[in-house]
Amino acid sequence: MDRLIELSAALPVGEVALEDIPEIDSVYWFHESEEPTVRKVVEHFRRVEDVDPSSPIMLGPDNRVMDGMHRVARALLEGRPAIKTVRLQELPGPDYRRCHPDELPY
Repeated sequence: MDRLIELSAALPVGEVALEDIPEIDSVYWFHESEEPTVRKVVEHFRRVEDVDPSSPIMLGPDNRVMDGMHRVARALLEGRPAIKTVRLQELPGPDYRRCHPDELPY
């Protein structure tokens, strides 16, 4: 994530309608193997409360959220129609290749 933030630092800040973000109507934080327990949902509520809503989210070239879904949730909760964004024009290559997720340093 640090590298993506560096790459996006000089990009212009724009705005996107929340309705144009496909993930708002998808299962985002919970996957097939993870149950959305009340405790886990509350953890996300806390993150939504703690975000800096003035910080733009990061979108990829396909309009998908790369960073900032808790800020998107906050904007939805507050009834805002749009959110600030920076958009990468192309995806950078991966930092690591041919390794197991448990081997990553983060």
